[in-house]
Amino acid sequence: MLIIPAIDIKGGQCVRLTQGRMDAATVYGDDPAAMAAHWVQAGARRLHIVDLDGALQGRPVHTETVRTIIASHPKIPVQIGGGIRSRESIATYIEAGARYVIIGTRAITDPQFVTSACREFPDRIMVGLDTRDGQLATDGWVNMSRQSVTEVARRFADQRVAAIIFTDIRRDGMMGRLNIDATRALCADIDIPVIASGGLCGLDDVQDLCQMRNDGIQGGIIGRALYEGVVDLGAAQTLADQLTGNHAAGQAYHPLP
Repeated sequence: MLIIPAIDIKGGQCVRLTQGRMDAATVYGDDPAAMAAHWVQAGARRLHIVDLDGALQGRPVHTETVRTIIASHPKIPVQIGGGIRSRESIATYIEAGARYVIIGTRAITDPQFVTSACREFPDRIMVGLDTRDGQLATDGWVNMSRQSVTEVARRFADQRVAAIIFTDIRRDGMMGRLNIDATRALCADIDIPVIASGGLCGLDDVQDLCQMRNDGIQGGIIGRALYEGVVDLGAAQTLADQLTGNHAAGQAYHPLP
């Protein structure tokens, strides 16, 4: 079970949004690469990076910053999302060393794009599904789709999607606990690993995730609770290890074949 620090980049700064609102960003640092180094030193076994400007513009904006982070920590898998809507963007990040590339908007509007990406980059593509009040959000959480999370997620069965990243936007940045019920329901409907996001704020959430380890939960993404000092990353990952029987510090890292 992975507890994955989030690094959201906006305007070259490391920020956290409140409920997905671009106008409600709290700045936590001017150097995302330094923040990544901080979380790696604190015990991160994977990093979750989001190019927020890219999500709005529909194309990667902070590619060089992401390259720097990847190059600085070659043994730490990085999953990167935000504005990845072309084959070229996927290839650029994978060639730079990203372990996973997250497709969000085009997974909803053009599922065939995910199919093609998985065929070319098997086990390297994640699908990001962000919901607000039960509706899927796209284009940097600006637009809404009437399709359900399950409806979209099921399209990618047997396509070697690495994971579904499921975010409840209303809980994101609010430190009000994960939406465990919705996450559990999604896991029950699909056979793809799920990473929970949005509201992880304490060791109780870690315990809830670990209780679902046999249901397909791979980990949880944590943001504001880390930046506000509410949760200690090392303690959270240690608890997850204890509850899932993984006592090897590096066991969660699987190099590419």
